[in-house]
Amino acid sequence: MLRLGLVLSLWGFAGLAVIIGWCAWDLPSVSQIKPFEVQHSITILAADGTLIARYGGLKGDSVTVSQLPPYVSAAVLSIEDRRFYDHFGIDPLGLARAIYTNLKARRWVQGGSTITQQLAKNLFLTPDKTLRRKIQEAMLALWIEHRFTKEEILSAYLNRVYFGSGAYGIDAAAKTYFGKPATDITLWESAVLAGLLKAPSKYSPSSNPKLARDRAKTVIAKMEEAGYIDKGMKKQELDEARIRLAGAAAGDLNRYFADWVTEQIDSYITDAGRDLVVRTTFVPQLQLLAETREKALFKQLKPEQKISQAALVTMGPDGAVLAMIGGVDYEASQFNRATQAQRQPGSAFKPFVYLAALEAGYDPENKLLDAPITSGPYKPHNYDDRYFGEVTLTEALARSLNTATVRLLQDVGIAALIDVAQRFNFPHPFAPELATGLGADETTLLDMTNAYAMIANGGYSIWPYAVLSIEDSEGNVLYEHEDVTHARMFSGRDIAALDGMLVQVVAQGTGQAAQLSRGHVAGKTGTSQNYRDAWFIGYTNRFITGIWMGNDDDSAMEKVSGGKYPARLWHDYMEQAINVDVPSYARRMPHGGDDGFSRMIRRWSSGDFGGFSGSDVPVYNQ
Repeated sequence: MLRLGLVLSLWGFAGLAVIIGWCAWDLPSVSQIKPFEVQHSITILAADGTLIARYGGLKGDSVTVSQLPPYVSAAVLSIEDRRFYDHFGIDPLGLARAIYTNLKARRWVQGGSTITQQLAKNLFLTPDKTLRRKIQEAMLALWIEHRFTKEEILSAYLNRVYFGSGAYGIDAAAKTYFGKPATDITLWESAVLAGLLKAPSKYSPSSNPKLARDRAKTVIAKMEEAGYIDKGMKKQELDEARIRLAGAAAGDLNRYFADWVTEQIDSYITDAGRDLVVRTTFVPQLQLLAETREKALFKQLKPEQKISQAALVTMGPDGAVLAMIGGVDYEASQFNRATQAQRQPGSAFKPFVYLAALEAGYDPENKLLDAPITSGPYKPHNYDDRYFGEVTLTEALARSLNTATVRLLQDVGIAALIDVAQRFNFPHPFAPELATGLGADETTLLDMTNAYAMIANGGYSIWPYAVLSIEDSEGNVLYEHEDVTHARMFSGRDIAALDGMLVQVVAQGTGQAAQLSRGHVAGKTGTSQNYRDAWFIGYTNRFITGIWMGNDDDSAMEKVSGGKYPARLWHDYMEQAINVDVPSYARRMPHGGDDGFSRMIRRWSSGDFGGFSGSDVPVYNQ
């Protein structure tokens, strides 16, 4: 038996030597550390510097363990490698415990790798889960333990490990999640970051705050078990267990805006091969209000009303996009219904018909016939088949009467409507058909809101914009927004008349649900055929906001019109939004001075529509 045991031992040692040789023959050179490949980052900021989103990777400053608060390393070691200071790079006890736990659970629930092994994999190896790679990992871990001190190993690990959300290293993670360097984080924040190491995306405090909080509580409990904190400190941390993220620019729906901005960067700069910081027109307070009110409204909706989606855009009078919601759930769908969805605007398109009539010499008090249309190929009906006989232009628009509008369009001419629409900067042509006047053609919420912003600013040409500046990580300015001279596209007289008509839509027409407690309010409802789309687009003397509701599959809602839930949401949001203090660019008229909205209101209220100056003459008539 002794001889047999000796022979088996010799063969065992020989076999082990062969295995080690097989694993070592292509072992990476320890002089060639795997490059730190971090994708160039794009950081999207609000106008006030609040972080909206970050794309790509971020590497923070290198720090040593001695520079960090002691509870940072304590949190990491408690949950990742409690025997770090006792083992030699490989922890036989930890490995045996992991094997027993996995066998007992009959699945892989616990790993046996030490921090040194994880660093070896990160520095030299691929993430392949093979026996050969695990043996190589162990061999390199032994070399690292022989070559470096424990503090150097732990420091290297903390500076290189991935914490999710594009953050590589403890300092980048602290700045990403808490807006501070790693040297300033608290015990609780250390526990949150340590909890990320197991599964960064699953336990991300940005996307899964409840899971992140629960995981951090586990870390705190492990710290008490390991003796790093006492029961009193544990109780104090658990009693105050709250995730406080830095720069949460409103809620999760702000990513629709950030995605839209990111898509535009190539049109502003030519060389994007560097880390970029993009400052935008985004106003977090408005976004938070919009998201809060939208979510509150959807909680009140019933399934039988068949409304699954909504979108919102708020703009300043010069085209600055201040807030945006592209859908009710960004995680479920990144499709932006504010900028990408082509939908029928319905009656929200009618103001352009009436503006064409005003340019043709009509007056808001001129009479129209509202009665069934019995001749011709196009015979639209009024909502609920109600007709009012002789009505003024103002009443026809306020009541959103289809037959009166079509009769007006027949008299003015479709060419005049198409001309007006082109001057509102819609990016695509509309069909030269009578149905276009009732909003049968398709467009986006952003383009419709921009058109109403041109009404609100007195008839000056604008385009939606969101980027204020682009800088690289060294502070070099690559792009900066500059004010431009905006061309007048409509006369102040005609815009003033249309504004007065849109005021009546809210005061006594289909948009009454959008009435505010104070200030100038004008707007228009829109409902497409069979209730597939419901709109309300309106403006105050500060903001222009457009709202759309409907379903992605174009299915009908249950008699949901623009004067119902869209107008209600507009009211709930704008009633509070008018009190928000916004940056100067959000209040800026595109033409400056007193040649616009305020003078337009005074002119309308005094009834003075004549004798406008040369600057009031539209460009197309100059």
